[in-house]
Amino acid sequence: MAKTVARKAARRAKKAVGTRVERKARVTRRPRAGSEGPRTLTIDIGGTGLKMLVLDARGRPVNERARVATPQPATPASVLRALKTLIASQPRFDRVSVGFPGVVHDGVVKTAPNLAPSWHGHDLAKALRTATRKPARVCNDADVQGLGDIAGKGVELVLTLGTGLGSALFVDGRLVPNLELGHHPFRHGRTYEDLVGKAALEKAGKKRWRKHVRAAIAQLDPIFNYRTIYLGGGNARLLKPADLPKNARITSNEAGLLGGIALWR
Repeated sequence: MAKTVARKAARRAKKAVGTRVERKARVTRRPRAGSEGPRTLTIDIGGTGLKMLVLDARGRPVNERARVATPQPATPASVLRALKTLIASQPRFDRVSVGFPGVVHDGVVKTAPNLAPSWHGHDLAKALRTATRKPARVCNDADVQGLGDIAGKGVELVLTLGTGLGSALFVDGRLVPNLELGHHPFRHGRTYEDLVGKAALEKAGKKRWRKHVRAAIAQLDPIFNYRTIYLGGGNARLLKPADLPKNARITSNEAGLLGGIALWR
C-alpha cells in the first residue's frame, strides 16, 4: 500500500515539473490623444478685454476662448475678480500663463500704462497662484504674442495694435524682454502709441491711422533690420496687407493666448 501511494506521488511530481502557469496579459490602456502632459490656462489681460483659453500639452486649444470686458477702473482687485469668474468656467488645467500689458519682472508688475496706477509693484503671479492653487508665470503681453508667432530665425519684431502699442524683439528665437517701443518718441513730440493706439484710431479714422502704422514700420525697419515684423492685436485686422512691406505679417490675435505655453519651455 505504501509503495502504491509513493508511486502515485512520484507520478504527480514528475507531471508538475516544467509545467508553466499561464497568466493573463496585463492590458495597458493608451491615454487618449491630447491627454498626455500638463494643461495650461493661458490668460491675456488687455486694456479693453480679458481673455483666456486652456491648451493641451501640445499647445492645442481644448475649449472655446472666453472673454469679458476689462472692468473700469482696471485695478488689481477688480481685474482679479473678473478673472476668477472666468476661471471658474474653464476645464481642468495644471498651470497658468499670463500676458500682461506692461513691464513685468519675475511675475511682479512694474508698469501698466493702460490700467490703473495701483498695478505698480503688484505680484500678479503670486495672486494667481493663490487664486488657482496652480503654478503661474506672467510675462509682457507682446512677448507672449511673439512666442506664438515667431519662426525663430534671425531678428524678428512683434507689434501689437490694441488699446496701446505693444512690442517684442526676438533674436534667433530668444526673447529680449520688456521692449516698450510704444512709449518711445516717434514724431512731433508724440510717441508711437500716441499715433497708432486705439485713441489715435478713433480720432484720426482708419485711413490716417493706417498711414501712421506704415510710417512707424518704416521708422523701425532700419533700426532693427529685422527679418520679419509681425503685426498682431485686435486692431491689426484693420490693416491692408497690400499696403505693407513684404516682410510684414498680419497675425491672429489668438497668438496672445497660444504663445502662453512657451512660458513653460
